[in-house]
Parts: sequence; C-alpha cells; structure tokens
Amino acid sequence: MAKFLYEGTDASGKKVSGELEAKDKVAVFNQLRAKKITPVASKIRPKGTGMNAEININIPGLGAKVKGKDVVIFTRQFSTMIDAGLSIVQALDILAKQADNPALKKTLFKVKEVIESGGTLAEGLQTNKKVFDDLYCNMIDAGEKGGILQTILERLAIHQEKAMKLKREVKTALIYPAVVISAAVIVTSILMLFVIPTFAEMFKDFGSSLPLPTQIVIAISDFFLQWWYLIFGTMGGIVYSLLYSLKVPRGQEILHPIALRLPVFGGIIKKVAVARFTRTLGTMLSSGVPVLEALDICSRTAGNKVVEKEILRARIGIAEGKRLAEPLHNSSVFPQMAVSMIGVGDETGALDAMLNKLADFYEDEVNNAVGAMKQLIEPVMILGLGSLIGGLVVAMYLPIFKIASVVG
Repeated sequence: MAKFLYEGTDASGKKVSGELEAKDKVAVFNQLRAKKITPVASKIRPKGTGMNAEININIPGLGAKVKGKDVVIFTRQFSTMIDAGLSIVQALDILAKQADNPALKKTLFKVKEVIESGGTLAEGLQTNKKVFDDLYCNMIDAGEKGGILQTILERLAIHQEKAMKLKREVKTALIYPAVVISAAVIVTSILMLFVIPTFAEMFKDFGSSLPLPTQIVIAISDFFLQWWYLIFGTMGGIVYSLLYSLKVPRGQEILHPIALRLPVFGGIIKKVAVARFTRTLGTMLSSGVPVLEALDICSRTAGNKVVEKEILRARIGIAEGKRLAEPLHNSSVFPQMAVSMIGVGDETGALDAMLNKLADFYEDEVNNAVGAMKQLIEPVMILGLGSLIGGLVVAMYLPIFKIASVVG
C-alpha cells in the first residue's frame, strides 16, 4: 500500500487536502467518494521524496498510448451499446475486454471501477484526463445530468470524427513540402560531400581557370567537407528549437502570431481555428454545457495562442452581459461573415445550430484551401528542386564543355 496526497472539496464546497493510504489512484478516489469529498483528479499524487518518490519515466516510442482514433471508435461503440439498452458498467466491461490497445483496456477498467464504487461516468473519465479531455468529460457530465447520455455520445463521436478529418487535412498539407524539402537536403548533401569532390579532383590539372559557377560550387563543397558536423548540427538545432518552442508557452507566444501571417499557410491556419472553435462550441452548447464553461474549454483546445486570447476576450464580454458576436467584431482571426452569422444565431436563439453550420462551411473551406495549396506547391517545389540539382550538375559540367569547345 502506498501513500497518496489529495486535494478536493467537501460536501459544503470547502477545499480540503490530506493524505490517504491506498493501492492506487482509483482506490484513493473511491475512499474520498465514500467520505463525501470530490477530489481534483490531477491533484491525486503519490507521496514521497528522494528515493521514496514515485518516478514515472516516459520514453518516446515505448509503451502503449491511447490514440485519438481509439477514443473515436470507443465512443461510437459505447453509444451503440447504450442505445441497445446495456448498462454503462456492462458496456465498459465488454469494450475493455475486447480492446486491442492495452492502455485503453486499462483506462476503461479504471473508469468501470469508479462507477462500481458509486461514481458517475464523468467522474470516472476525469481520472484519465490524458485520454478523455475537458470537452469530453464536460459533455458526458451534461448528458448524464440531462438524461441524454446516448445522444451526447453520438454527438461526441461525430465531433471527434470531424476533428480527426480536419487534422488529417492539415497534416496532408504539410507532408508533401516536408518530403520534398527533406529529399532536396539529402540529395544536395550527397552531391556536396561525395560527387562534387570527385569532380574537383579531376579539375585540379585542368590547366586554366575554372568557370565562376564551378568555382563557387567547389568552394561550397569544400566548406561542407570541412564543417559538415557544424552544418548538420545547426540544422538539427534549428528544427529541435522550433519543435520545442511550439510546446512551451513562451515559444507559442512568439511563433503562433507568426504562423497566422504566413503566406498561404496563415489563411489555412485561421480557417482551421474558426472551424475548430465553431464545431466545439456548437457541440457543447447543443449538449447543454453552459456557455462560459464551453468558451473556457474552447480556449484551451484552440491550438493557437492568438485564437485562445480572442476566445477568452469573448468569454469576458459574455460575462459582462454582451452577446458572443460583440467581442469578436474586431477579431484578427474570425472573419466578419462568421461573426455576423454568430450574431444572427444568437439573436434568433439558434446559436448552436448556426455554429455547426459555420463549422461545416469552414471545414469545406479548409479542404478546398488544402487542395489548392497542394496544386500550387507541387510545381513550385518540383521547379525549385530541379533548378537546385540541375544548377549543381551544369556547374560541374561547364569545364568539360569548355574543353570540348577548345578541342573542337
């Protein structure tokens, strides 16, 4: 048995904290429920310092992980089982036993244990925030309280499927240029490190000055040979720094506004943000989640710091008594057409339906923009790669052409 620290609220709403002895976090949760304490799942942690502290080592690539696709399939199957009349515990037990992913299997059994000990489905899901996010848990909570769990599960499945499709479109847009640029770097490196030095050795006894393009290419190749470790180290450092910066708040504050201003990509990022916001907010409002809570969750799932600030600004406006469209009017992200339609939906009492229509429209816009970008980028990338490789080859053959003209 291990000791765990916890934080939560008691029946009167007062914040409490302490420690318990239990075999795992689920057991802690069950003990607190029995004491009429609602725990904060993220605040339940093993007690200990130094050698007695629990050490969690996450090695990328090792161990099972629950993917978005697994959650989508689970949600769809769970919805079908609840609609067929199975109890929540029965459905979870069946889905856990048939799950191919060990991490998902373990997660579902934990959720089932919480429910069997008297907790709700939402409370069980909240103990696994890495798998089921705030959007998922809040919608399930609203579904349980409103007695429409099956309907909510159906909406969640549709929402997740559309979100995955949107994410797939964006990935598709990035894969092609990434592959072409990687190929250009590899081919150029091979030419500079192995092919051009061979030509340079041949031209040592050329007997006259080499053409300027040839001299430049050989000089670059010599620099590659001498400082290759520095060049590749710098390139790797830049890539690592960008990826790391995108994960930390300070880096996101700098890079996210830049991303929105990028040619072609910036427009797609804005459309993705609008589609994600309208889909998430529309789904939550139609499920009975309060608007302020829904906006708070939307801001955390925005994916861009600029968009997050815009949503939080709208939340503050609504808290002050304004309609949703008012604080969005001067937004640099949300188009005026979208803001106007949100205003109409708000005035007519059909905001959730209007948001879902906007989401459909902007998802189609993203799809069309990605298709157009691929058609634009493909010839540009091919032309750029061809010019680079062709230029290097021509530069190395110029001396040979010069010899041929002299002999002729």
